[in-house]
Amino acid sequence: MSHVDQDSSSPSFSRDWFFPSPSPYCAHSSSAAKTPKYPRRFSTNPRLYSSSAAASLDSKPPKPPSFRSAPPVNSSSYREAARYAGPRRRLGPSLRSERLPVRSEKKAFSSGDGAASSAGADRKREAPAERVPSRGEGIGDLRRRLGLRWRMAFLVAIVLTAFSSVVRENFSLRSQVEDLQGHISELRITLQACSLLDLAEFEGSIDEQNQDGPNKRFKNIALISSLSVLCIPILLFKCIDKVPRLRSLGSILEEVSLNKQLAYRLDVFFSVHPYAKPLALLVATLLLIFLGGLALFGVTDDGIADCLWLSWTYVASAGNHADSEGIGPRFVSVSISFGGMLIFAMMLGLVSDAISEKFDSLRKGRSEVVERNHTLILGWSDKLGSLLNQLAIANESLGGGTIVVMAERDKEEMELDIAKMEFDFKGTSVICRSGSPLILADLKKVSVSKARAIVVLAVDGNADQSDARALRTVLSLTGVKEGLRGHIVVELSDLDNEILVKLVGGDLVETVVAHDVIGRLMIQCARQPGLAQIWEDILGFENCEFYIRRWPQLDGIPFEDVLISFPDAIPCGIKVASCGGKIILNPDDSYVLQEGDEVLVIAEDDDTYAPAALPMVWRGHLPKEFSIDQSSEKILFCGWRRDMEDMIMVLDASLAPESELWMFNEVPEKEREKKLTDGGLDINRLANIKLENREGNAVIRRHLESLPLESFDSILILADESVEDSAIQADSRSLATLLLIRDIQAKRLPLSVAPSRRGNFSQGSWMGDMQQASDKSVIISEILDPRTKNLLCMSKISDYVLSNELVSMALAMVAEDRQINDVLEELFAEEGNELQIRPADLYLREGEELSFYELLLRARLRREIMIGYRLANAEKAVINPPAKDERRTWSVKDVIVVIADKE
Repeated sequence: MSHVDQDSSSPSFSRDWFFPSPSPYCAHSSSAAKTPKYPRRFSTNPRLYSSSAAASLDSKPPKPPSFRSAPPVNSSSYREAARYAGPRRRLGPSLRSERLPVRSEKKAFSSGDGAASSAGADRKREAPAERVPSRGEGIGDLRRRLGLRWRMAFLVAIVLTAFSSVVRENFSLRSQVEDLQGHISELRITLQACSLLDLAEFEGSIDEQNQDGPNKRFKNIALISSLSVLCIPILLFKCIDKVPRLRSLGSILEEVSLNKQLAYRLDVFFSVHPYAKPLALLVATLLLIFLGGLALFGVTDDGIADCLWLSWTYVASAGNHADSEGIGPRFVSVSISFGGMLIFAMMLGLVSDAISEKFDSLRKGRSEVVERNHTLILGWSDKLGSLLNQLAIANESLGGGTIVVMAERDKEEMELDIAKMEFDFKGTSVICRSGSPLILADLKKVSVSKARAIVVLAVDGNADQSDARALRTVLSLTGVKEGLRGHIVVELSDLDNEILVKLVGGDLVETVVAHDVIGRLMIQCARQPGLAQIWEDILGFENCEFYIRRWPQLDGIPFEDVLISFPDAIPCGIKVASCGGKIILNPDDSYVLQEGDEVLVIAEDDDTYAPAALPMVWRGHLPKEFSIDQSSEKILFCGWRRDMEDMIMVLDASLAPESELWMFNEVPEKEREKKLTDGGLDINRLANIKLENREGNAVIRRHLESLPLESFDSILILADESVEDSAIQADSRSLATLLLIRDIQAKRLPLSVAPSRRGNFSQGSWMGDMQQASDKSVIISEILDPRTKNLLCMSKISDYVLSNELVSMALAMVAEDRQINDVLEELFAEEGNELQIRPADLYLREGEELSFYELLLRARLRREIMIGYRLANAEKAVINPPAKDERRTWSVKDVIVVIADKE
C-alpha cells in the first residue's frame, strides 16, 4: 500500500480511512500483503494511473478479491466510515460542499465500478484549487478538544476523589473513635463491676459520653453551615451572569443580566438612603461575628456563647488569634481576623468620609443655622458693608445680636470680603451661608421663619432683572409653610416695580427704592446746601435716629406740651391708634394724645430718653414775618438716569417759576422726549421749569466747555444709565466729570473773587467749603461705591457726595422698625413734610440769649419742628442737642434745621 500513501494530503479517500487497522485475514496471504487487489479504486491521485495500468484494465477485467486476501466490504464498514464522517463534516464550510463527491465515491466503491471512480477523479481535477482542511487536521482538532476535556474531567475526578477520600477517612476515623469509646465504656462497666471505679465517676463519664455525641453533631452542623453560607454568595456571584432578564423598553426588548440589575438596585439604595453604608457595614460585622462563632464552635470544644465572644475579639483586634492552637482553630481565627481588618478599614473610610463631608459642609456654609430673632440678609451687593455696620451699631445697646447673610457665593469668599471691611461689629455675630433665596430648602436652612427681619438686597446689574429676582424671592418667602415671624424689607431698583412687589408680599413687605431715594435726596441737597450731612446723621445709627414708642403717662397731654417733655429727644409726630396706626408728622399743637397713641421722636437710642416734668419755657415772638424766596434757579444735569422723568416732576413742584433745567448727556435729543413721555411725563404741562437739551459726553473737556458752567446754581452729576451696571466704571466717570467741571470753573471765574467771598473761614472748614461751593455753584455727585465716596470726602474735591451708603442706612432703619418706612417715604415725597434748612434770623435777633426749648416753641409758631442747628463757625450741624433748657447767645448767621411742610 505504499503507492497509495504517496499523497496523503489529497482529499481522496484511501483504504486506510475506511480500514484504519489491517485485517486479520491479510496475515494468511502473502500475495495480499505485497500487492493490494484494488489500489486504484480507492485512490484519486492522477499519478497512479499509468498507461500500462490503463491498458491492462481495459484488456483484462480485474479479478475479484478472494475471501482471504481482503476483508469483505459490508455495511459495518460503511457505518464505521459514517461515524468518522460526522466530525469531518463539522470541520468547516468547505467540506460541506464536497459531500456530493464523497457520496459518489462511496457509491462507486460499493458498486465496484472503476469508471465511476475515475470520473469522480476527473471532476475533482476540474474544480478550483482551494485549500480544504484535510481529514487529519479535523481529527487533530477534535482530538485536541476531546483531550482537553478529558484532562479537565480527569482533574475534577482527582479532586473529587481526593475530597471523597478525605471525607471517607474522616468518617472512618470518627467511626473508629466511636468504636473505641464504646470499648472504653464496656471496660469501665467491667471495672465498675469489679469495684475498681467509683460509682460517681462512672455516672459522670456516662453523662459525658452521652453528651459528647450530640455536641459533635452540633459542631459539625455549625461548621458545615458556616462554610455553606460563605460559599453560597460566591457561587451566586459566579453564576449570576448566566441568568438573563428581559426588560421592555417600548417596542424594544433589551436583555439585561441579573448582575447589572442587582448592581443598579444597590447603587440606588446607597445613593438614596443616607444611612445605607453604615447599616451595610453593621450587617457585615454581625454576619462575620456570627459565622466566625459558628466556625469556631465547630473546630473547638468551647460553647457557642464563648465562641461568639471570641469571634468578636478576633474582629475587634487582629492580634487576639495568636493564642489559637491547632490547624482548624488557627485557620478560622486568621480568617476572622482578616475579615475584621477589612471591616475596620471600611469603617475607618466611612468615618473619615463623614468627618470630611461635615467639615466641607461647614466650610461651604451648608449647615443649618439654629437662631431666633436674628436679622437675615438675602443677596450680596456693595451696600452690604454699610448695612452690616449700621445693624451692628443698632444692636450695640442690646449687647450684640446675630446677622445671617445668605448669598449664591462661597462661604469662605463672603467671610473674607467681610473681614476686609474692617468694621467693629460691637459684639454682633455675622454668619454666612451659601444658598439661593429662591429655594425653600435653603431658606429653611437659615431659619427664615424665626428671623425678626428679612432684608432682600438688589443684585448689581440690570434694574429690571434685579427687581424680577426680588419679586421671585418674595414669592419664595411667602411660600414658607411655617410662616414668617418678622417683616420683609425689599430693595428695589425701579419705582415702577414697587406696586407689583407690594401686591405679592402684602402686609409683610416694606419697599425701599434705592434709585428713587438717591434721586430725591440729590434734588433736596442741590437746593439746600448742607442737607446731605443732616440726612447722614438721621438715617445712620451712629448719631440720632427715629424711634416710635408708647408712653401711657402722656395720655391726655396736647402735642405742644409733649414737645418739651423729653430732655433727651425731640418729638416729631404721633402714631394715631384711632386711624389704624397712621403716623402724622408735625401735627397740630392742639392734638391731644389718646390711649394707644405712640410718640415719634429723634433720639440717640431707644433706651436713652424718657418723658420728664414739664419745664417752664418762655416762648417769645418771631422777629419778622416769614417770606419765601421765589427767585428762579438754573440747574444742570450731567448724565441720564432711568427715573429722569420723576426727578423732573419733583423739580417742577419745588422750584420757582421761570427756572431752567439743562440736560447734558449722550442720549440724542429726539430719543429724550420719547423716553420722558414713555415714563409718564408731559413736557407741555411743566409749569415752573424750562428744559434745555444739550448733547455731548460729560468726560470730554471740549464738550463741557460749550456749557456755561459758571452760571448754574446747582450741578448734579448723575450715574449714567449706560454704565450703571458697573459701580466702579460709573464712579470713575462721575469723578472725571467732577474734576473737569471744577477746573473749567476755576479758569473762568476771576481769581480775586473767591478769596474775598470766603470770609474768615479756613479752606478746610465746613462753612468755608459751603461758601466756596456757592461761589462756583453747588455740585452734587452720585457715587455708587462707598469706597469712592470716602476718597472724595478726604480729598475735598466735591461739595456733597450721595452714595448707596444712604440707602444702606435706610434699609437698616426699616429692618429695625418697619414703621419708620412711612416716615421716610413722606420726607422723600413731593408733598407733605420734609427736612429744611432755615436761616436763624427768621427765629431770633442778633445776640439774643435763648434756650433750645424757647427756639423750639418759636418754630412752632410757623408750624415747624426744630430738630437741630449749625453754628456759624461750626463744621457740622447738631441734631437733638443736649441740655435743651440752657440759654446761650445766638447769631443771625447760624442755621436752623427744621421739619416743615413743603410750601
